[in-house]
Amino acid sequence: MKQSVKQPDGKAAARAKRPLPLWRRHLRDLMQVRAARIAVFFLIFMLLFSFIGPLFSPYGQNQLNVRFAEQAPTIDHWLGTDDYGRDVLTRLMYAGRISMTIGIASTVLSMVLGALIGVASGYFGGWIDAIIMRFADLLMSIPSLPLLIIMAALLSAFDVPPDTRIYYVMVMLSVIGWPGIARMIRGEVLSLREELYMKATEALGLSTRSRLFHHLMPNVYPLLIVQTTLSVAGGILMESTLSFLGLGVMPPNASWGNMMAVASNLMDFQKRPWLWIPPGTAVFVTVVCINVLGDRIRDVVDPRAKEA
Repeated sequence: MKQSVKQPDGKAAARAKRPLPLWRRHLRDLMQVRAARIAVFFLIFMLLFSFIGPLFSPYGQNQLNVRFAEQAPTIDHWLGTDDYGRDVLTRLMYAGRISMTIGIASTVLSMVLGALIGVASGYFGGWIDAIIMRFADLLMSIPSLPLLIIMAALLSAFDVPPDTRIYYVMVMLSVIGWPGIARMIRGEVLSLREELYMKATEALGLSTRSRLFHHLMPNVYPLLIVQTTLSVAGGILMESTLSFLGLGVMPPNASWGNMMAVASNLMDFQKRPWLWIPPGTAVFVTVVCINVLGDRIRDVVDPRAKEA
């Protein structure tokens, strides 16, 4: 007796033939790169270490125990204690939470602001473009670090509380970050607005809002994603630099930068390396992994960059 062969239904066949969404294809291609997988693994570890790790620590961020001050690593304190007897490992977790939050939040703010301004400047042109770009050029002509130092000094002059100061640092980093993003997005928009599909949207009489957000912006997203990834590393480095100089995150709040500030003391630098090597290593590993991941994303999203 012949057995009937079960034919796949129409919906299953349609799903089998349907191509993967663009973001899933990019994610699949990205995960095929070994360097990207390693970078993602370490970044996930650092995020879990910083945001989930403190929940499993028996010590508090500012729990003092002067009897065990400046103690070398032991079973009870895996990375030793600082000059107030605080557990270095626990403070390293909280410091990572603050440093990465500042880096990510400041980058998102600068990206949103830079993308909106860059799209408006490139699309409308004329006097709007001239005013925006001249203002951006003015900000970009001032070295970033001296400008940040001046703004941080103003915060100190007005006695801004340490908890509130964290949010001001985010805004400061986004203020110096948006001009470069706006100029980059503007250049991309100037190229895209001459494409045939943009000419077609004008011929069809679509509204300016529809042309900008439904047809122009989706083609800017890949460039924006790559730049966002790379800018997070810069935000973490800038925050660490300011905190190391005593102008960013202030005690008792811990950040990787102000934890490394003990290296400015020759005695701590030579005799107590457990105080500054862990936060320095955390900054190094995080920034390198972010940059590697950003480069691999750029290769996947824009193959022309890899060929160049």
